[in-house]
Amino acid sequence: MASSKHPACCISHLFHATASKNPDKIAVIHASGFAGIARRFRRDAEFAFLETTLSSRPPVYDGDECFSFSDILSAVENLSCRLRRILDGAHDPGLIIPCSEDVQSSGFLPYSSPNIQQSTSFINTYTPKVIGIYMEPSVEYIVAILSVLRCGEAFMPLDPAWPKSRIISVISSSKAKLVIGYKSLMQEDYCHKLDKLQWLIDNGSFPVLPISMKENQREQYHPPLAAWPCESECLRSFCYLMYTSGSSGKPKGVCGTEIGLLNRFLWMQDLYPVEEGDLVLFKTQISFIDHLPEFLGAILANCTLVTPPFNQLKENILYVIDFLQGYFINKLVAVPSLIRAILPDLQSPRYVMVRNSLKLLILSGEVFHVSLCEMLMKLLPQTSILNLYGSTEVTGDCTYFDCKRLALVMQNQVLASIPIGLPLSNCDVVLVGEDAPIEGEIYVGGQCVAAGYYKYPYIMPLEQMELPLHCDVQCPGDGYRTQPFFKTGDFARKLPSGDLVFLGRKDRTIKVNGQRVALEEIEGAFRDHPDVVDAAVISHDVDGEILLLEAYLLLKQMIEETEELKHSLRSWMMSKLPQMMIPSSILFSRSLPLTSSGKVDYSSLAASTHSVIRIKNTVEEVPPVDLIDVIQKVFSDALMVEKIAVDDNFFDMGGNSMSAAYASFKLGIHMKLLYTFPTPLKLQMALLSSNDALRINADSGLGLSELHGDMLLSNYRVSGYPGSKPRARLLWSDSDGDSDNPSKHLKATKEGSPSDDDFWNLNPPVHTSCSFSRCNKGSHGGNREGNCLCYLYWSNMLLKDRKGFLQELWKACIDSCVDASPLVVFLGNDVRLFIGSHSHKFVCLDAKSGNLCWETKLQGRVECSAEILDDFSQVVVGCYEGKIYFLDYLNGSICWKFQTSGEVKSQPLVDKCSHLVWCGSYDHNLYALDYKSYQCIYKLQCGGSIFGSPAIDEMQRKLFVAATSGHVTALTVQALPFKKLWKQDLGAPIFGSLSIISSNGNVICCLVDGTVVVLDNNGSIIWKARTGGPIFAGPCISKALPSQVLVSSRDGSIYSFEMETGNLLWNHNIGHPISSSPCADEDLQLITDVSTMSERLICVCDSSGCIHVLRINLNALGYSNRNEKDVVHEFARLDLEGEIFSSPVMIGGRIFVGCRDDHVYCIKLDAGTDHVNSRSKVLPS
Repeated sequence: MASSKHPACCISHLFHATASKNPDKIAVIHASGFAGIARRFRRDAEFAFLETTLSSRPPVYDGDECFSFSDILSAVENLSCRLRRILDGAHDPGLIIPCSEDVQSSGFLPYSSPNIQQSTSFINTYTPKVIGIYMEPSVEYIVAILSVLRCGEAFMPLDPAWPKSRIISVISSSKAKLVIGYKSLMQEDYCHKLDKLQWLIDNGSFPVLPISMKENQREQYHPPLAAWPCESECLRSFCYLMYTSGSSGKPKGVCGTEIGLLNRFLWMQDLYPVEEGDLVLFKTQISFIDHLPEFLGAILANCTLVTPPFNQLKENILYVIDFLQGYFINKLVAVPSLIRAILPDLQSPRYVMVRNSLKLLILSGEVFHVSLCEMLMKLLPQTSILNLYGSTEVTGDCTYFDCKRLALVMQNQVLASIPIGLPLSNCDVVLVGEDAPIEGEIYVGGQCVAAGYYKYPYIMPLEQMELPLHCDVQCPGDGYRTQPFFKTGDFARKLPSGDLVFLGRKDRTIKVNGQRVALEEIEGAFRDHPDVVDAAVISHDVDGEILLLEAYLLLKQMIEETEELKHSLRSWMMSKLPQMMIPSSILFSRSLPLTSSGKVDYSSLAASTHSVIRIKNTVEEVPPVDLIDVIQKVFSDALMVEKIAVDDNFFDMGGNSMSAAYASFKLGIHMKLLYTFPTPLKLQMALLSSNDALRINADSGLGLSELHGDMLLSNYRVSGYPGSKPRARLLWSDSDGDSDNPSKHLKATKEGSPSDDDFWNLNPPVHTSCSFSRCNKGSHGGNREGNCLCYLYWSNMLLKDRKGFLQELWKACIDSCVDASPLVVFLGNDVRLFIGSHSHKFVCLDAKSGNLCWETKLQGRVECSAEILDDFSQVVVGCYEGKIYFLDYLNGSICWKFQTSGEVKSQPLVDKCSHLVWCGSYDHNLYALDYKSYQCIYKLQCGGSIFGSPAIDEMQRKLFVAATSGHVTALTVQALPFKKLWKQDLGAPIFGSLSIISSNGNVICCLVDGTVVVLDNNGSIIWKARTGGPIFAGPCISKALPSQVLVSSRDGSIYSFEMETGNLLWNHNIGHPISSSPCADEDLQLITDVSTMSERLICVCDSSGCIHVLRINLNALGYSNRNEKDVVHEFARLDLEGEIFSSPVMIGGRIFVGCRDDHVYCIKLDAGTDHVNSRSKVLPS
């Protein structure tokens, strides 16, 4: 092919000329100001406020950040100079180089990697250094790319939406020299922050350079680089590296060229130019090749880019229509499914300005149906609509079809999809095969084709071949067939007009949401699982669109209970692959069908009678509109928010595994469906398109026809919630005084009001060699010196209307949310607190002062409570990466760790008689770990993920464990082999820990549907009770409240049930949802005279961040006509500055609890100053 010289030599020169032409013009708008307006006005009011912006071009709103071409040019000059100096070995104070022994051996900075080997086609070229860019679309991302190009190297987009393991894999395989990330300043919350990069820094192998536009503008690194990349004697062989799904089972890196990007830009400017006054929306994910021409096409043409807050679009993609309207966007790049989603809004009179302003609509990445095209052409008669075809290997696009030609093409053709059209300039496209040139596989050549695949230290050639002489090359130019052609794997048919129509693929690569997915990569991830021998994945489509993926697996050992393994596999896959690549259905088989050549017969799998995806024709009970209303109501109830849009992502809106279990239960579907289809619209489509995708829970008695009944209404909503309540450091209780009760005394362990010299510093100590954790669980006997209860008596008593108050004694920052509950250990004169956080840190603190004793960095975030071994030598804790750690009590060093196949959220249970630690996992297994020999001696499949701690009856040597499937399993642990005694299905998920009533061995279970169930040793139900809302935490039983079972609910109430009968003794509403367990103070009480133990104190924390101390009158339980106020009052409360999901531990007037403001707190209870002549008193416990 004859080469045609480009009018621009390189992107860097072209951008420099463009920026210098209009330096003061706005180049990029960070639309953070308008984003807030869109949230407030979406579907609630007309966009009347837009009238004030009509005179402004481009529109700018309060809160928007604007960057001129001069700003960006200056930033590029500064950053490119910094990068050049860093790559040449100079010191940069902003570069974070991890302290790791592996850095030099890994090929990263400062070590110089060997020369990459190239094929002979790369003569007179050099191989650039790869620089990763870990950001979402923003001005910093644009500056980073232009800077890497300016200094002659290659950039590699790293999508923050990818799983961490995939990002690490891509960086490792590319041997990137460093990673550029976004640096947060002040209160900015626009993009991915540096703190989000911390996990990458902690990985220990990758240098990170955090940047921000504002900081880059302040600091100067002049003079700018003198040499331009295009002036070098050797040209770089590629300028960017993009990883895409690969048929080999691993992501593959495509080496894209600068000439390909330039050719794509110049072709578009020649035929469909954007003008200097036009505005372009930059909203495409950086893992999608189309984002490059999206922003380069605007920035190189002197247009203005509008970048919405990416998190807002992830929350609700329908916001895109508001940005189109608010900024009068002229050019939009999208996949057809997005246009279909916003089509109702686009047709609305409210969005007439969108229809008037949009000049160019570019669709690619998916099949573009004729029916959608005809609607768009009627709706947007003045808009040019293009259908582009291509892949990452051909710089995104190699053919195009202008839909204005559709009527002419369809005069003699019947088409279901829009043609992919004709080749771009300087691109050769040819069909090869037996039926060529009318039909065949698409081969592409020319300037659009990538340099190859990156496999360090080689650039491997694309799958290509020399064309046969008889091939009919389609090329707009007058080239010759002298260069190799890339085999796309796609098939097409040529129309009489010369346009190509896409037919499908010959391999097993599909498009999901416009992004390429190789089914072989999914199969490879399954095969890496320790329980899987082989895997086959197929796709199912509806009306030509991929709806669901389905996996068939061969296991090393077939098991009866497969649901728990499916959960384990899903968790495994979500840690390996992006969400779009996770199969919706997993099936187990004893064999896979094979062809005569011994390969998997995928067509037989797709046609098998037990395939779970079939078009459903019988869902008539609930119309689609009603169904989506039902789903929205359930989402709203589970998330405790006022409104849920049809495209709101359940998990982006704050959903977690607990709320997902609740929503799934209320809808009567399997929880994995919610993870696969997290928006109301997607879930509705799945339920209406699949027989078996709608997994009704038979035990719950729910059918689809019942979904719009009362059960799904907001029965559990708390009055006045959601809403922000004022925060304060100290609050007096505002509960009513009790005029009927005599004055009260506050018991403590020393004379005077509780102080820093109180109960906690007695010599000898009250507690020795024991530990306390959530739900009043004490370990190793809870040994108390003298087996007695200590308290303080004030002779003048408290005034009858006096309440206690809470004050912060100390707090310790653990760098991220603290959802775990504390473990408090008394050993000699020392009192230590152990707790972990989302930052992966696990710390040991002095419980008296809050001083740090030691900290250890684990490999995953910590959400569960820890436990201590019976000899106090080690602390045991699990983490999200599936590891169970055994840490040295004195210094936190890792003595041993055990790997499970799922997250560990369950508090370990120590069985000192057998020297075992029992711990559950998200992989549905309960593990028995011998902490003497450091080995797993037993594993039990439990029918669902295990979030709560198991319970053990040490007298009868029976152990009980509950799972999110609703199953409770009992086994005897007297001696190996352990034996399963029974398994009871209670019909709703169980998230909280189990508790055992010591007097009779009965087991207390709290279900997510709000039911409390007590089982006897044989699994029979003794009694059931109902609360007013979901229960996510375990029950609390304490000798301080004899015969009472305390349960907290998300309806904002704490309930007390009689232990033997289940009768409701009392309940008290605190006004906000509760997700953690209550705790009774067994070392502190209120009395009415010296000899009577009449009142006790309990602590409960609501999810909004408020700590409540309640006063329980034990004597009042005997009143025949008692009311709630006779029994329970609020004694004190304190607001913290973050949400609380941690269960508190209350000991001797001190409350220990974690908070989502990144701190663990020690709160002290005080009784005020109206006390004199106090004296100590000791009572038998």
